[in-house]
Amino acid sequence: MGHAAGDELIVEVGNRLQTCVRSDGRVARMGGDEFTVLLEDVTDPSDAIRVAQRVHSVVSQPFLLLGQEVTKGVSIGIALASHDGSAEGMLQNADIAMYRAKSKGKARTELFDAAMHDHVMAQLQLELRLGRALQNRELELHYQPIIAIQTGRIEGFEALLRWNPPDSGSVSPAVFIPVAERSGLIVPISCWVLNAACLEAVSWHRRHRREQPLYVSINVSARHFSHPAFIGHVREALERSRISPECVKVELTESVAMNDAPGTEQTMSQLRALGVKLSIDDFGTGYSSLSYLRRFPVDTLKVDQSFVSAMQEERGNCSIVSTIVTLGRNLGLQVVAEGVETPRQLEMLRSMGCDAAQGFLFSKPVPSDAVKTVIDSNQGQAKTETHRDIA
Repeated sequence: MGHAAGDELIVEVGNRLQTCVRSDGRVARMGGDEFTVLLEDVTDPSDAIRVAQRVHSVVSQPFLLLGQEVTKGVSIGIALASHDGSAEGMLQNADIAMYRAKSKGKARTELFDAAMHDHVMAQLQLELRLGRALQNRELELHYQPIIAIQTGRIEGFEALLRWNPPDSGSVSPAVFIPVAERSGLIVPISCWVLNAACLEAVSWHRRHRREQPLYVSINVSARHFSHPAFIGHVREALERSRISPECVKVELTESVAMNDAPGTEQTMSQLRALGVKLSIDDFGTGYSSLSYLRRFPVDTLKVDQSFVSAMQEERGNCSIVSTIVTLGRNLGLQVVAEGVETPRQLEMLRSMGCDAAQGFLFSKPVPSDAVKTVIDSNQGQAKTETHRDIA
């Protein structure tokens, strides 16, 4: 239990709730890992910041827990009282500042301002719109072809989520995906993506009979991948679409894969048992343990586009791409380069022995109704190149 000056605020810390009891008997509740400090006679924000620094210093001191030394940090949000503001509003503002501190790396202090409030309100409004977008079927998938470098033929497509609200311009995935992650909307959205992409891939197989069917590569978020029902969601999408599991490739980023490596290995093994293939996206940007990479039942490594785009400008990046390609080949994995935009980049990847590539050099992501045209065009180009080789 902590007491503020003059007993105007008492913080009772419980297992699940913290109750702030004011001198007027009014009560406010906070999360179980939060506490509040009320300072009186603060004449300048620097006064509150100095107290926050003292709190950081005290909380960060190591302590013993079951015989083990443990250290903890604290994220602090500061809100200054105003003459026309309520106690509840002040707590809300401090909470907003605290979450800003967490988002900037934790163990920080942030002072609330009006711009911060406007940002949070805009994010909440976007979250509400995104929830309606899922219900109103405003979301759609675009597909970018993945090309076999040696033959020039399309091997598959990566499904990419797009949002085009009818009442405004398109919203970038870089804007709405983080909102979906924070709000939890990413799970139902990801379920919709799984089902829609699998059904779309089945339509390709009906229209384009090939010895090696086209596959669809589907990005999976950290929150959905760790969800208890994730494997069930994948199984449901497979059964509903009746797609061959080997034509579905689940992509997760390197950072997600390594966040909980033992848990990732277990989930990957369950996916492999379903027959689904697995890909590590943005490889080279995280901190992979090669021992876990060998243990993960992965089929594909995708070279991050930042390395590919800089190959011509920086020799070091060229070496990085070459190393990843060699690593993948030594581990028996397919290597796909992302963000290929120039013939020179493609030629360099070919000389390294990279298996496949995707990027604007071949095609931008296209709506589902344009996939047939892309496939037909590619088949014509592949036949032309084959005749040239024979000649």
